[in-house]
Amino acid sequence: MKPTIVIVGAGSVVFTRELLGDILSFPELTEVRVVLHDIDAERLATAEAIAHATARAAGAHPEVVSSTDRRRALEGADYVINVIQVGMHEATVRDFEIPARYGLNQTIADTIGVGGIFRGLRTFPVLAGIAADMAEVCPDAWLLNYTNPMAMNVTYLHHVAPRLKVLGLCHSVYWTMVGLCELIEVPFDECAYWSAGVNHQAWVLRWERDGQDLYPLLDQRIEADPELRRRVRIDMYRRLGYYPTETSEHSSEYLPWYLRHPAEVDRLRLHIGEYVDISAANLAEYASVRAELATAESLPIDSSSTEYAPQVIHSMETGATRIISANIVNDGLITNLPDGVAVEVPTVIDKLGAHPVRVGDLPPQCAALNRTHIGPGELTVRAAVDGDPRLVRVAAMLDPNTAASLTVDQIWQLCDELTEAHGSLLPSALRTTVRL
Repeated sequence: MKPTIVIVGAGSVVFTRELLGDILSFPELTEVRVVLHDIDAERLATAEAIAHATARAAGAHPEVVSSTDRRRALEGADYVINVIQVGMHEATVRDFEIPARYGLNQTIADTIGVGGIFRGLRTFPVLAGIAADMAEVCPDAWLLNYTNPMAMNVTYLHHVAPRLKVLGLCHSVYWTMVGLCELIEVPFDECAYWSAGVNHQAWVLRWERDGQDLYPLLDQRIEADPELRRRVRIDMYRRLGYYPTETSEHSSEYLPWYLRHPAEVDRLRLHIGEYVDISAANLAEYASVRAELATAESLPIDSSSTEYAPQVIHSMETGATRIISANIVNDGLITNLPDGVAVEVPTVIDKLGAHPVRVGDLPPQCAALNRTHIGPGELTVRAAVDGDPRLVRVAAMLDPNTAASLTVDQIWQLCDELTEAHGSLLPSALRTTVRL
């Protein structure tokens, strides 16, 4: 029987196009049942047109269904891919513009920081609804989550739907390793690596070719090129001894050291507010794809895309064994990080499901930095689960970049203003201010 794959938030058409291109490129998955769901009817119609055009390009014959009714879309699902963005571009702009008035610099604002905190808070109610629907109409399905803030979302789902089978999927580790191999001019497919930590702040613990440690080659490359030292994660690597798996722009706002200092922003070539530009570019690309669909019978498939969700589905359907980096709730997997929160670890995928690998202790400096990353997310989740708006403010107070940049009074005022700005998108219990 052919599997049913549901894409929730399919109106994110660029990502939908990449996912379907990868899925339908597998010979064993050319006749899957694809169900597309979005609350925006125009975007959903565009996603359906993309699905048909991509299928024609792949020579595949999937059954394609679309629905604005989420519960109906989820009925009988085997795999649910979540790519929602609650509030869309307008909410993203608010997450940048309001903090900027307080003097708080952000680059991406989707993981921690006040941007990540409020992105999580407006995503949680929708996640709870997806989980409740899945429990009733597809209780055995896997939820493959791409939506940020990844670690917060996976941790939240563990609290509200502990029986749900969830994998958080992010391409940062893969592309980090591809980039590192290019930097030292060693073919990626000749290398082996081992990475663990938390999403957007994991660490390359081992990186080898034929048993040879490749870190010394990276050291030589950095020493030979002063411009490489003008990147945040190169700076982090030189000081901490292990390479972080997220981009410099992302990494800069998880730390107290860089964004509050104009000289460091210049030295490390950081683009303040970068994600606003990316979000605007996504809107432009959506318009471009719609225009392309008006004249094209098929859409070319990007053969360079290597998203994990299609690989997970292929492995679980065929039994082909793969190891990927996946986000899953810690249960002794990383022994010097707290249990009950999402961590990113090597995970074996096969016909029996997903099997996370026990890593043990991270290097102490890496675990220490991870704990400062985990704290704000853990409190944000507790705020939503307990309905406690005070914890939202404390989460922001503990965020490294926010704490280094603003006074506690400014942080509380900022949280009040963001709460009012996002309004009904937030959990109802968190739409109030907290008097001191």
